[in-house]
Order: sequence, then C-alpha cells, then structure tokens
Amino acid sequence: MENIEANKLIEKIQKDINKSGIDTKKTVEGLTQLRTYALEEQDPTATKVLRLAYEHIQEHGTFNIPIPADELVAEGDTEDSEPELIENSIETDEERTESLAYMLSLLLDRHNPNNRQELFEYRDALKNY
Repeated sequence: MENIEANKLIEKIQKDINKSGIDTKKTVEGLTQLRTYALEEQDPTATKVLRLAYEHIQEHGTFNIPIPADELVAEGDTEDSEPELIENSIETDEERTESLAYMLSLLLDRHNPNNRQELFEYRDALKNY
C-alpha cells in the first residue's frame, strides 16, 4: 500500500498471525482497520479482498482460502504441451496462516501486475467459498 502506516499494520498482522495463528477477533480488527487505508487510497480490489477476508474469518473462525495455484512450464517444446496448474490446498492451520500472510504481502506491492492478478484470484476464491 502507499500509506506507511498501512504497511506497518500489514507487517504487524503478519507477525501476529505467524506467532499466534489466526485469532479471529484480533485478525478481523486488523483487517478492518487495514481496509480503511484501502478505502482512503481508493483501491476497490484491495478494499473488497480485505472485506471478504475478514467476513470469511468471522464466519469460519479461520482462513480457508489456499494460495493461488502456480503454473508449471510444460516440459518439452511441443505445440501440444500446455502448462499444468499446481493446485494448492488448505489442510492445516499452518497453511491457513501462510495463505493469509501471503495475501497480505501482495498488498504491500499491489501495483505489481502479478500481485494484482493474485489479489483477483483471492477475491474470486473468497466470493465463491
């Protein structure tokens, strides 16, 4: 994000969840506060992703959205070969924490086209959960 205080808040939330896991009340409060910075910066994608994330955590008590799938380069240079997607899954609390921390890291440089695309993927996954 462009606001220094917002970036500090992202790092604080990441530190808290990496240390103690996803504490519903504390994490939702942090994401809600972070969303106000996204509103000020007039970033509808970040605003929506943050709202969907804290609503998801409120409803489920955790973060059940995996890190977006990675694309593998197809082996060989044949025209028939297509890249395969590596599907990520969420099975442990550690994976849930890692996914939420990763989503937050995307917000630190949300103007990067790859980060932006992954934010869209998080948004879509949260909407479809």
